[in-house]
Amino acid sequence: MDALMAAFVAAVLAQASDRTPWLTAILSTRFARPGAVIAGTAIALAAINAIGAIGGAIIGPRITPNAQSLLLALALLSAGGSALFPIKPPDRLSGWRIGALLTSLSGVAILGLGDRTQFLTAALAARSPAPALAAVGATLGALVVNIAAILAGEGARKRLPLAAVRITIGILFLITGALFGLSALRLI
Repeated sequence: MDALMAAFVAAVLAQASDRTPWLTAILSTRFARPGAVIAGTAIALAAINAIGAIGGAIIGPRITPNAQSLLLALALLSAGGSALFPIKPPDRLSGWRIGALLTSLSGVAILGLGDRTQFLTAALAARSPAPALAAVGATLGALVVNIAAILAGEGARKRLPLAAVRITIGILFLITGALFGLSALRLI
């Protein structure tokens, strides 16, 4: 159960400072079909986080508990460091003519493969006796942020103080990652 909640919180924070909600807001405004955009986004996020959890499930049993903590520290530090830099706008996918569902599914899958949420999911799954819970938690957390972006649309996204949110989340991830790393190294 710890992996579920930890992955949920990590995904909410990581997605709030990422490009995926920006893309889903763009697609929602473009297609004016939020249900289809939500469905495509949900499928893509579930697949991405499942891949991360499978990676964590494969790696986790092969490394020591301290190495698992160091992996999580690295994932947190990586997420924090990347959150401190401005994000560039995602491609608007305006040339894609495959409909709201498939455009959302494909666009979010391409954008999400190898991103910080997937890395955090893998690191949390590596530490958990039930890695699937990390995938479920990360998917639900990412969906919370993305559904809010989809329902609000691109106009509302532009009015948010995203730089302050991004920097605050980055600092929070960096502090948490440093604490996990120091603890794994038995320095605190």
